[in-house]
Amino acid sequence: MQLYDRGYAAIDLDAIESNMKAMRDHLSPGAGIMGVVKADGYGHGAVWAARVMDSYVQGYAVSTVDEALILRRHGIKKNILVLGVVGESRYNEVLDNEIRIAMFQYDKAKLFSHYGAARKKTGYIHLAVDTGMSRIGMRPDLESAETAKKIWELPFVETEGIFTHFSRADETDKNCSQQQLLKFTSFVNMLENLGVHIPIKHCSNSAGIIDLKQAHMDLVRAGISIYGLYPSDQVDREAVPLKPVMSWKSYVVYVKTIEPGTPVSYGGAFVAKAPTRVATIPIGYADGYSRSLSGKGQVLICGQRAPVLGRVCMDQMMVDVTHIPEAREGSTVTLLGRDGEEEITAEEMAESGGGFHYEILCSVGKRMPRVYYKKGKAIDCKDYFSE
Repeated sequence: MQLYDRGYAAIDLDAIESNMKAMRDHLSPGAGIMGVVKADGYGHGAVWAARVMDSYVQGYAVSTVDEALILRRHGIKKNILVLGVVGESRYNEVLDNEIRIAMFQYDKAKLFSHYGAARKKTGYIHLAVDTGMSRIGMRPDLESAETAKKIWELPFVETEGIFTHFSRADETDKNCSQQQLLKFTSFVNMLENLGVHIPIKHCSNSAGIIDLKQAHMDLVRAGISIYGLYPSDQVDREAVPLKPVMSWKSYVVYVKTIEPGTPVSYGGAFVAKAPTRVATIPIGYADGYSRSLSGKGQVLICGQRAPVLGRVCMDQMMVDVTHIPEAREGSTVTLLGRDGEEEITAEEMAESGGGFHYEILCSVGKRMPRVYYKKGKAIDCKDYFSE
C-alpha cells in the first residue's frame, strides 16, 4: 500500500476464518466459541475481526467497557462479556447496551442490581472464580458458594455464566490445569447443590482449546489462536492448524555505503568493519518495533534477511543490505511475515528481543494503519491520521 509510505500492518481476514474453522472442528460436542477481541483484537482491529468470526461464535469477550462499546457502535449485536473489573460509573452504559460483566463481590453485585432496578433493565453477569491465577474472582469454597447464591438471587441481575482462567495450560505438564479444572467443577457442583443453576460455564483459553478437550464445557474463549499464533511451543500444533493473520510491511527510504570505522545509530553500538551498504527504514520503537531488537533483529528485503544495525531509533532504523544488491529506495521491507521462501514470525521476534510473542502483535502502534485483505485483495483500511 504505497498510500501508506512509512508502513502498514496487513491483516489476512481469510486466515482468521481458517483459524476459526480449525478450532470449531476441534471442539468437544456442544461447546461454542467466545471470540476474544480485547486490545483491539490483539492489534488486528477488533471490529473487522469480530465481523469475520461472527458466524462462528456465540459472543465476544473484551477487557474494558470501552472496547465493548466500540463493537456495539459498529453494529456487533451478539453478547459481549467484559472480562475485567467494571466500576460503578459504567453500570448505566453496561445496562443500556446489554453488555455482560464479570462479577465476584456481593456488594458490587447488589449495587449493579440497584442500577438495574432504577432503569428497569436486567443486567447480565458471569461469576469469576479464582482457581489459580490469583488475579480476580471468588475462591472456590463454601463461603463463596453462599455469596454466589446471594448474587444469583438478586433482582434485575441474571447470572448467565460462570468462568475461571487457566494459568499454565500452555505447558506440557497439565497437572496444574487439571487441578484448576477440578476446583472449578467442584465449585459448580457446590452451587448446584445449593440450587444455583448457571447455564454457561467456560474456562478454556486458546491452550485449553488445543490441549484440554475435557475442559471445553459450554463455551471456550478463543484468543491468540484466532490470530494465528500458538500459546506456546508446548501445545499440540497438529491438533489445530493455525495461520498467522498479521504481516508488517514498510519500505526502504534511503540506501548508502559507509566506510570501515563508521558508526551507525545512537551510541555507536555498531561500527562497520568493512564497506557496508546500509538501508534506512522509517520504522522505530514508537511504531512498535522493539528497541530490544537493536543489533539482534532481522527484516526481509527482496526475499532475503537483512540484520538490524545498531540501535533502533524512535522513528527509524538501519539494516545491512550489503549482500542484497537489488535493494534500493522503495523496496518493500517485511518486518513480520513472509517474503518468498523466508519468514519472520512473532515468535522469532520475541525470542530475538527477549519479549513475548503476544506482545509483538499488540505493540504495533497507531502510526501503522491496518489494511484488510480478502482473497489477496485489499478491501478496507483503518488509520488514525484524520484525528
